[in-house]
Amino acid sequence: MQDPHSTWTATLRGGAAIPRLGLGVWQCPGVMAKRAVTAALKLGYRHIDTAAIYGNEKEVGEALRESGVERREVFITTKLWNMDHGYESALAAFDASLTRLGLDEVDLYLSNFPVAKQRVPAWKALASLAKSGRARAIGVSNYTVRHLEELMAQTGVVPAVNQVELHPFLYQKELLEFCRGQKIQVIAYSPLTHGQRLSDPRLVQMAERLGKTPAQVLIRWGLQHDLVVIPKSSRSEHIEANAQVFDFNLSDLDMKILDSFHENLRTCWDPTDEP
Repeated sequence: MQDPHSTWTATLRGGAAIPRLGLGVWQCPGVMAKRAVTAALKLGYRHIDTAAIYGNEKEVGEALRESGVERREVFITTKLWNMDHGYESALAAFDASLTRLGLDEVDLYLSNFPVAKQRVPAWKALASLAKSGRARAIGVSNYTVRHLEELMAQTGVVPAVNQVELHPFLYQKELLEFCRGQKIQVIAYSPLTHGQRLSDPRLVQMAERLGKTPAQVLIRWGLQHDLVVIPKSSRSEHIEANAQVFDFNLSDLDMKILDSFHENLRTCWDPTDEP
């Protein structure tokens, strides 16, 4: 029997099923990423999130091929970097990512940031990739409501995904509600606040009461908000612990308390003022 985290899925616009828990490999160079992906696949993960700018697509592909897990069982996401925005340049960047991964297609291809003046032509390129079937689903990352509205108005193509930083300390409620209304699946990156709030006394107290770690509580919060959650780790013991989130529930009161932690804490990019 497969582990629960490999069977909990969300259905994206277009029909692709994405596991709700994945492994992010940002800031995992080369060999470190390969070790992390290898460990994750052994532990039952079936969703790996990389990007061209991470510099580890090659190692992610190697780990997948050497794992013995069938390609069709693993959901692979990669992303278009900012410097490659534009129609033709986006298509060329996608081809380069496939070559590094050693794949014929990806399950999800994202535009990494709402680059001014170039995001619309880049999005049209991604739409053509989806139409061809080389990307089973397409989406964006770090887009605000304003950027999403512009993209949809100018192209008529609704993203399947918006991947953003999201956790109780950055509870982007308005963005989340907008995406739900448009049937855009939200993926939460940096769900563990880069460790910056794992020692928050309120979070620690809740975790102790539940017999869980603060990291597990944060991941579970995301799952109960119907997010796809992609915690990053390069250590096998943390990768394993991050998956132990399917044997408990946060009560409605717990969720309200965690929601109230919002303080607009951004540990990564802030796209708010991107024109």
